[in-house]
Amino acid sequence: MDPRYEEFCVADRTFFAEPGEADDGLPEFSRVAPVPESGWCSWESGAWRTLLPDAVRLPSQGWKIHVSATLDNAESVLSRVHRYCLRRRVAFRHLRNKTILLTRNAKYAPRESSGKLITIYPVGANAFAQILAELSSELEGERGPRVLSDLRYGDGPLHARYGAFPRPGTSTDAVVSKPDGTVVADLVVPTFSVPEWVEVPHCLRPYLARRTRGDEFPFRVTGSLHFSNGGGVYRAQRLTDDGDVVLKEARPYAGLDAEGTDAVSRLRREHAVLNLLAGIDGVPGAHGLFSADEHLFLAMDEVAGEPLSAWHATNYPLTRAAATERDLADYATRAHRVVDAVRSVLADIHRRGIVYADLHPDNVLVAETGDQVAVSLVDFELAFPADEPGRQALGAPGFRAPADKFGFEIDDHALASLALWLFLPVAPVLELAASRMGTLTELARRRFDLPHAALPTPSCARSATATALDAAEPDWNDVTERVADAIVASATPARTDRLFPCDIAQFRLGGSGFGYGAAGVLYALDAAGFGRYPEFEAWLLDALDRSPPRRAGFLDGAHGIAHVLAGFGYRERAMDLVDAAEPLVESLEKNGNHGFGTGLAGIGLNLLFLGRVDEAERIGSGLAGRLATASTRVSTFAGAGLSRGWSGPALLFVSLFEYSADPVWLDLAEAAIERDLGECRTAFDGSLRVSDGASRTLPFLGVGSAGIAIAIERLALHRPHARCLRLLPRLLLACHAEFSGSPGLLGGAGGLVVALAAEQRRRADPELGETITRRLAGLACYAVPFGNGGIAFPGNGLLRLSMDLSTGAAGVLLTISSTVDVRRPVFPFLGAQVGRADLVPVH
Repeated sequence: MDPRYEEFCVADRTFFAEPGEADDGLPEFSRVAPVPESGWCSWESGAWRTLLPDAVRLPSQGWKIHVSATLDNAESVLSRVHRYCLRRRVAFRHLRNKTILLTRNAKYAPRESSGKLITIYPVGANAFAQILAELSSELEGERGPRVLSDLRYGDGPLHARYGAFPRPGTSTDAVVSKPDGTVVADLVVPTFSVPEWVEVPHCLRPYLARRTRGDEFPFRVTGSLHFSNGGGVYRAQRLTDDGDVVLKEARPYAGLDAEGTDAVSRLRREHAVLNLLAGIDGVPGAHGLFSADEHLFLAMDEVAGEPLSAWHATNYPLTRAAATERDLADYATRAHRVVDAVRSVLADIHRRGIVYADLHPDNVLVAETGDQVAVSLVDFELAFPADEPGRQALGAPGFRAPADKFGFEIDDHALASLALWLFLPVAPVLELAASRMGTLTELARRRFDLPHAALPTPSCARSATATALDAAEPDWNDVTERVADAIVASATPARTDRLFPCDIAQFRLGGSGFGYGAAGVLYALDAAGFGRYPEFEAWLLDALDRSPPRRAGFLDGAHGIAHVLAGFGYRERAMDLVDAAEPLVESLEKNGNHGFGTGLAGIGLNLLFLGRVDEAERIGSGLAGRLATASTRVSTFAGAGLSRGWSGPALLFVSLFEYSADPVWLDLAEAAIERDLGECRTAFDGSLRVSDGASRTLPFLGVGSAGIAIAIERLALHRPHARCLRLLPRLLLACHAEFSGSPGLLGGAGGLVVALAAEQRRRADPELGETITRRLAGLACYAVPFGNGGIAFPGNGLLRLSMDLSTGAAGVLLTISSTVDVRRPVFPFLGAQVGRADLVPVH
């Protein structure tokens, strides 16, 4: 899961929101950093507020200075830097408030951006060195976490890094230019590095040498197990005797919990708790604490087993294509053994008077030998004595206890959540609707034929809240109406940044787009039969005037929005958008982005839809040339499928054939599909899935088997004996899995249903029809009551509700409506025809 999602969960408990949206009563940092009445301008963007002197022109890139701070000294540090920069007329930006600072330094915040309170933009090498020297004196004695992407200057809160400078009004994607003019991404990673063409300034070289030398370390690190913003966990050997240990690292002032406690304080507490629990089977023994290179380390025994999350991913039967009732019964027996073993270790911990307070699948290690199961619990940094008035300051979504639970009740709640998760792994949904726990428990009991006592429901969730999806035979018209009601109820037309709450991508791309914004949601409402919303369309048109799209793609930019506008009758506005995006399209043609989502395939299909056939054919010809030279090497990062793979161009090639009758386009479609098939491998259940690195295989519509299957279905309308059809059954087998990690259209259960429904339309099969109906009913496990009887759905990670087409309710609405009524489209260009009525396709 992308760690950025946690940052967007702080400001709002229901929807993803920018950290700066938090209304927690805390004052803005602008109180201590006011903008002068004249000579300066300022603007806010997300979490940041920038101050720029008039008549100062910043370079596009260079050495910049980051200033870190703790929660305690942030206002003091900002006040001093503010006075200095105003006096020297130096541009800078700072986080907007203390809540954002806490979020940026939290345990699971992105490590590469952690620690930064202020960024200063010197103009020139001399100014850079002077500012560092003068601010070092100004901030002497102040503390702050290390900025991992930077080189620390001295021993204080100053850090330096070469990178992109802000350019108001341009794309938020940070880029830097090489001396030859080549533009490359300014990638921020959690380790200091310098571009190969950049020389390290003299003022930094002593600190680079000190960092390279490092402190003497008494262990030999042999591997990494886990990273968080608080530090890492490593396998290691003692230099003295080669003994194996696990090292847990803690960074000072970083990895904060909700109370502001840092990783170092928690690691000291963990050491003390492990000493109190010494000798308990299933609890690692502690060897001691030591410091190195500013960080604190705890050496512990290495315990056997794999994380329960990994065990579950391997063994959970409902992600397999053809799980039998025997498979489910065998899994239930093994799962009960795991729960019993965890309960036993917790009981021993409780007898020592300790509350574990952090029970979740990543903190349980499982070792199976035949019918025997041994478990160990790790990560005791949140544990506390039961007789102390402690509460959970951190906790995994869905496993942390409600506010009215204290002491051992915290662990009892987490154990009940863990037991449910083993059978129905949608725990974060409970953060959005705790009252769903009873209903979800009943769903799990029914599917696995469990006795009532096998999954006890915590007292906090005994009153279950049902939705229309929970019925034994859902009324699909009623279900879609309730989903549409939730989408409409979520709209905020008074806001200028977004109309509907969507995935965090909307904060990077803007709130207007097709994949993650208003255009796609309005398309879905209309396509599903719920009509047009003039007020919302007016919002979209106004938003385009305020902030034109900065990208050209179908899901992420101008062409997806233009598609919706043209379909709604705003043809002139649509054409203006397309014309304005032409330079962006040319850039995509140069860099070879061929995908449907952000690249040329989606653009070509939309041009065809708009009747700009010559331009569509130009893009198709360019893609044909790239296909001929495309690498056949299987990537370690999954790309095959509709969004990023060659299945998108295959759809374009088929559509170009439908207009021209030239069979060369079908030849190209076959070749493009074969290219994506080359990225597939046989999965554990015999299905064919897209390979994503060493172990994961993906079945999804955006990236995965379903996207390739959709392209083959389109091709089969014209070439029913195409060679790639031989693999279609194995691709579709992957879509038969009963459970997916999210309900989304592009990356979840929705896309799997869509692929099966496409096959059912081409080749009616009563058994497949029953499977599709069951898969639709399975969406109930993600359903969250919203508004007045509405049904909403969580997006990526199940962390917050999303209304967008790619990850949220709009995509689910399209999935259901197009499956139960084949006359309704699921997605542009996935049906048999994509063109205007006045452009007669060839059959």
